[in-house]
Amino acid sequence: MNETMIFGVHPVLEALESNNEVDRIFVVRGRNENVDPILELAKSLHVTVKIVPIEKMNRLTRKNHQGVIAFLSAVSFSSLENIIETTYAKGQTPLIVVLDRITDVRNMGAIARSAECCGAQAIVIPENNSAPMNGDSVKSSAGALLRLPICREKNLSHTLAYLEESGLQIIGCTEKGDSNIANIDMTVPCAIVMGSEEDGISVSVWKGCRVHSRIPIVGDVASLNVSVAAGIALYEALRQRSELN
Repeated sequence: MNETMIFGVHPVLEALESNNEVDRIFVVRGRNENVDPILELAKSLHVTVKIVPIEKMNRLTRKNHQGVIAFLSAVSFSSLENIIETTYAKGQTPLIVVLDRITDVRNMGAIARSAECCGAQAIVIPENNSAPMNGDSVKSSAGALLRLPICREKNLSHTLAYLEESGLQIIGCTEKGDSNIANIDMTVPCAIVMGSEEDGISVSVWKGCRVHSRIPIVGDVASLNVSVAAGIALYEALRQRSELN
């Protein structure tokens, strides 16, 4: 794996206590009191923990992992609140990309690349069910993941509510939308929400979208790849905003 892996109870606990950016932790299935402090600290730090069978752990490393393996993130996570405040303070118009359960590292990287090119201030991902922030993601993004702030949030529905309270228009983009993306005013502060490769935007997140947009297609294929759709939506925002200058 093209990412930093650490294993063993004490090394993993030390990584958490020293404020390293831990992307996710694997814990072997079955009761192991030695990892309880790790589970408690990971919960408080909003780090994803996955319970997996011993066979998976042994495939990751044949060394003495003591039932726990952690992967360090290749990127540093940022505070969404600070980004919104800073964006407004600079006199900029917020453009935030919210990704609901995008799990493919290539899609994640491609979306980050488009977001950076189109002037987005940040990408928001959920704590769980999101592509790992590893070397493969960074490579797919052509380095954009190292330049664009990434915010990892516990609850995307609550995050959308916060963004709306902060003056952003929440735009859900899916083939089920009823408004052509080109007819939506994206010169105002806005957040573009893109959904899972498998089943699109989840019901709870969709409810938080005040505008339901779609990208018109005329071919026989039912929908676009999510990274392509995100690129189109982001470029539409850039096009509209460029016309103001």
